[in-house]
Amino acid sequence: MKYSIIIERGRESEYVAFCPTLRGCVSQGVTKREAIQNLKKAIQDYIACLMEDGLVIHRH
Repeated sequence: MKYSIIIERGRESEYVAFCPTLRGCVSQGVTKREAIQNLKKAIQDYIACLMEDGLVIHRH
């Protein structure tokens, strides 16, 4: 699956990336590339946890 992400300048770190579809799935990085890479891993972990709990991801 592909997810839209948003990247913003952070206050504590250089960049913050998040996935609006997956509430609470956020990561950060010193560079945009690092923030995106960290978010990809966070999305994988987020989905794995949902599946582990038997929850379904609904896409709008």
